[in-house]
Amino acid sequence: MIEDAIATLLEHASDPEIRTGFAQIGIAVVLTVVVLGVTYVQELGFERELLTTSARGFVQILATGAVIGMLLAAHIAWASVVLAFMIVAAAWISHERGADLPGSFRASLVAIALGSAVVIASMAFAGAIERTMRDLIVVGSMVIAMAMKTNSLALERFTNEISSNRAEIEAVLSVGAPPERVVSEYVSTSIYASLIPILDRIKSLGIVSIPGLMAGMIIAGANPIYAAQYQFVIMLMLFAASAVTCMASTLLVSRYVFTDAKQLDGDVLEAIDG
Repeated sequence: MIEDAIATLLEHASDPEIRTGFAQIGIAVVLTVVVLGVTYVQELGFERELLTTSARGFVQILATGAVIGMLLAAHIAWASVVLAFMIVAAAWISHERGADLPGSFRASLVAIALGSAVVIASMAFAGAIERTMRDLIVVGSMVIAMAMKTNSLALERFTNEISSNRAEIEAVLSVGAPPERVVSEYVSTSIYASLIPILDRIKSLGIVSIPGLMAGMIIAGANPIYAAQYQFVIMLMLFAASAVTCMASTLLVSRYVFTDAKQLDGDVLEAIDG
């Protein structure tokens, strides 16, 4: 298997299109250098970040392309290993938005895994995702990335909601209201706020922009109508993964902000306010 993977990587690396790609990168670099020059002259102060970010992104994306090139020769069972790694990485990155909440990583991991797995498995069963290493990794990564972004937004919003409404929450708890009912309003607000970006993307389909996947399929010669249909399927997949993820993560972390005595946890509040 290793020999096949290396052979596949070398085959891709020797493709004449690689030289074309580097030429295109050269043009993009020239444009970036112009932007760097403008930021330096205007003293905007982020030219170093732009330079390091661009260099890091270049290395990362080439490494990803090389790894995917090798994985294409691997058994399809490896797709689950790769997707599992992506889910863990996504949960670790995403949980930092709610790092002050106890159990945020555990909640993020469960939520992203649940949202991604349900959608990927369902769409693979329906045939919207071909059961090949290529499609499972590429489309699966899109689903996991969107689940991660939504989870980050949900955790950040929920943390802010608890901090901003502390007095109101404690007042309602003091009269004997159950914690799950008290916090339900803020859970709902956090979920809706985290879904606004994907909802706006669905609203703008075909009006504000032609999404990247649809554009790529059309450029590759696919039927434009089918490309539009498939893009819509992908957007609904992303929405479903996002919704399941943010609902699961917010509901899970909402349980961790209360003590056994059904009061707001003072340590959690201090961590949030700090």
